[in-house]
Amino acid sequence: MKKFLFDLPFAKKTTLIALPLMVQQLISVAVNLVDNLMIGYLGDAAIASVAAVNKYYLIAQFAINGLAAAASVFIAQYHGSNEKDKMQESFRTLLLISFCIMSLFTLIGKSIPSMILSYFSSDLSVIENGVKYLGVVAFSFIPTAVSLNIFFSMRAVGEMHIPLRCSVIAVLTNAILNYCFIFGNFGFPRLGIEGAALATVIARFVEITLALFALKRYDFPFKTKITEIFHISKEVFTKVIVKAAPLMLNEILWSFGMATLFKFYSTRGSDVMSGNSAASTISDLFFTLFGGMSAATTVLVSTPLGANQLDHAKENAYKLVGYSFMLSILFGVLMFASSLLVPILYSHITLGAQHAAIRFIRVQACMFWIYMLTTEFYFILRAGGDMKHTLLMDSGFMWSVIIPVVGIFTYFTNINFLLLYVIGQLTDLIKLVVAYRLVSKEHWVVNLTLNPAEE
Repeated sequence: MKKFLFDLPFAKKTTLIALPLMVQQLISVAVNLVDNLMIGYLGDAAIASVAAVNKYYLIAQFAINGLAAAASVFIAQYHGSNEKDKMQESFRTLLLISFCIMSLFTLIGKSIPSMILSYFSSDLSVIENGVKYLGVVAFSFIPTAVSLNIFFSMRAVGEMHIPLRCSVIAVLTNAILNYCFIFGNFGFPRLGIEGAALATVIARFVEITLALFALKRYDFPFKTKITEIFHISKEVFTKVIVKAAPLMLNEILWSFGMATLFKFYSTRGSDVMSGNSAASTISDLFFTLFGGMSAATTVLVSTPLGANQLDHAKENAYKLVGYSFMLSILFGVLMFASSLLVPILYSHITLGAQHAAIRFIRVQACMFWIYMLTTEFYFILRAGGDMKHTLLMDSGFMWSVIIPVVGIFTYFTNINFLLLYVIGQLTDLIKLVVAYRLVSKEHWVVNLTLNPAEE
């Protein structure tokens, strides 16, 4: 167990890498909480409809995240081996594929919004509100993808502060414009749920403007000229695609699985649907730890792997597991305490929805250490390019175990939503054991920048 033990200098180094992204995500989630509260004043149907649209959007975003995570592993490893040209080619690959994916999701969202929303709910008011929201917010998909790609690449080379500053400005812009457009304050038109969507679109265009400005101003080794966007060698393109494809598939299947679980829990009533949305917004404040540890793992594991410092990468990986476990206990306790805020923050939703939100949060708090360890193992596998096992461990487990189990209890029993939720979450104990075994085999300890002949 020595390799997992707490190491103060290492913990400080990890915190310095993880904290900027955590703060960035924390501010974003906090503003989303404010947005959610403002939308809540439009009624339970408005909250549920925005939650449903976000489930659709998250499928696209997680696909981009999967691609960006794989590409950023190569950017980090090529950065470690000081191969600038290949860093740029990896970045170009990331931009081109992301643009195609988000264009497709935008087109689908604009073409068949009712069909999309009807997957998540049969409530006509939820579908009607969701169609209005999706019709506008779909225009934010492409700029969001480009911004995410730039920020992922910056963090892969150790730049954490620029993404933080850009995102803070964007989310604050979103919050202010929500206040203006939803309620018609300061002389702006009262647009309701469409106003919330418009605020999101404007904020995302502000964010991409700032990201592109920073990319132009500073000398990042991965940045490229727009005229060279198609200049990608077959070697780099193939490497990125081979590693990214299973990771993208994993993220799509996992996010679609989460959307399906949302659908299952929603069968227990509109109060549960609203409560789930409220709980997610609060618990997301604590899940920012995952983003921070993801960035830290990329820098502390992928970079030494690219520099062929394999033992150092292994040492860092196991220390990250130990540190993430300690943090998860602290975050779990704080999450449990946060459930007391539900009646205060969401006084405008029904009592049934409030009670559901409290129970969702408390179950997640008790399970938080399991989520964190499993996710950290996933980050380690990904950092070494072991995409096959990340696919099996994450979305493979989701669709072979969690979805069938929860689906059976949803449609073949009358158990209440809390017991249904607990049953689904307890399956993560199996996942944790599988994840640890995969990491302990150390097949992920690989330098991806080497050609097969060099290996």
